Amino acid sequence: QVQVVESGGGLVQAGGSLRLSCVASGSSFRINVWGWYRQAPGKQRELVAAITNGGNTAYASSVKDRFTISRDNAKNTVYLQMNSLKPEDTGVYYCNVKTTPSDYWGQGTQVTVSS
Repeated sequence: QVQVVESGGGLVQAGGSLRLSCVASGSSFRINVWGWYRQAPGKQRELVAAITNGGNTAYASSVKDRFTISRDNAKNTVYLQMNSLKPEDTGVYYCNVKTTPSDYWGQGTQVTVSS
């Protein structure tokens, strides 16, 4: 079993920055892919950014060049640096951890960007 805990959300003005953190803990697991997802009110959950065990990254087109995903393997932690935030970035941000054979989700952290 893997526990996933996000932190770092909050209220920020448009143009501001936030850094989200996600820590995975448990016994005997190997993470293949870390992902950040978000869900805005009334919308489906969408992938924002992902990073593989090998360090390859992928971003949604709406956040490319503004958000950066990174990881610290020694700490089993992944980060999402969010710059130039826009009101449309508002939502609950979830961390997803893909191991073999299961996926695990955190409970989410709220990000609100005011205009």
